[in-house]
Amino acid sequence: MWTLHEITAKPNRGPARADILQSLTGLLLVGFIWAHMFFDSSILLGKDAMHWVSKMFEGEHIFGQSYPLLVSAAGSAVFILLAVHAVLALRKFPGSHRQYRQFRQHMGAVRHPDTTLWYLQVVTGFALFLLAPAHLFMVILQPDNIGPYASSDRIWSGNFWVLYALLLITVHLHAGVGVYRLAMKWAPGSAVTTRRRRKLAMWGIIIFFLCLGTASLVTYMAIGFDHAAQAGERYRPASAGNDTGRT
Repeated sequence: MWTLHEITAKPNRGPARADILQSLTGLLLVGFIWAHMFFDSSILLGKDAMHWVSKMFEGEHIFGQSYPLLVSAAGSAVFILLAVHAVLALRKFPGSHRQYRQFRQHMGAVRHPDTTLWYLQVVTGFALFLLAPAHLFMVILQPDNIGPYASSDRIWSGNFWVLYALLLITVHLHAGVGVYRLAMKWAPGSAVTTRRRRKLAMWGIIIFFLCLGTASLVTYMAIGFDHAAQAGERYRPASAGNDTGRT
């Protein structure tokens, strides 16, 4: 039987609001990640294209000169968004070894594909706690160290290709699965075919961005390899004439 207090008590909307905020921050981060991947892949169109994109983020095309602090500000905003999302997501992670063991036993007994996808998100989420800040701190602290040669030298001569290869895999797995789970949570389909189609779309998106990211990373590595003897020299586009390029 319900007591009078239980009937009149207001429901606790805190968890629901936190869930909405977690979904919203996750969606914003996915949008950033995918846009970032396209901008990064400008190197596939040539050094001049990548140089143009890097200067765009420094505000040169709007203000007539570069302001690298704009890149630092954008990186800081993404880091704050990532931190908020991570704190909210930790609410649902196993809080102890016992809870983790119980979940593993449950996952093994049920063998539900979506439960396995949730576990994949947990694993990639923990990996991103370590990988993503390392990249963001570099962007925040060295905003003027981005460009065709600067980025390629960092990736090849600075051995950052290891970090970026790991980050490429984990971030796109996490993002792709996350979007699928958001779709199933906030726009659930009534038919089994809807779930199947969304999973096909999920894996198609993941494979696309992994291929695009791999092609971009290999291109940066190739440029860095060829430029290793002049590592530290900045790229100067042909349109710059005799002016010294910054990146």
